[in-house]
Amino acid sequence: MFEEKIKQMGITIPETVKPLAAYIPAMQIGNLVMTSGQVPISAGAVKYSGKVGKDLTEEEGKAAAKLCALNCLSAIKSVIGNLDKIKRVVKLTVFVSSAEGFTAQPKVANGASEFIVEIFGEAGKHVRSAVGVSELPLNSAVEIEMIVEVKS
Repeated sequence: MFEEKIKQMGITIPETVKPLAAYIPAMQIGNLVMTSGQVPISAGAVKYSGKVGKDLTEEEGKAAAKLCALNCLSAIKSVIGNLDKIKRVVKLTVFVSSAEGFTAQPKVANGASEFIVEIFGEAGKHVRSAVGVSELPLNSAVEIEMIVEVKS
């Protein structure tokens, strides 16, 4: 189902990014799984760094958001074993390291939201916050937290 869809998209779920400090990548409480903030790390390094609207374009910000969402799915999979157990994506919180005057955080966040809906369809439609911030860990361009509901 969802795992197969991801494969058909030519995407491989990466290894879960090791925590950068004193926290765990994801936790299940009842039928909800919440992730810690995931940054755009690929192959052990931050792929998108700096401020969107200064160092990166809006399109690069969207790509960073998509990578963060993929890393969220990896963290979730590390807890539940298989993404087919996801009943629905509930919420994304998207933090965008933003240049002064940059106000297109919702458009950057769409990089993650559209990716999630592409995978999960109707079950991927979620609530969301998109927030501009002055700095993020490791000079990351984007950081995302995700909450999903899993099947009982």
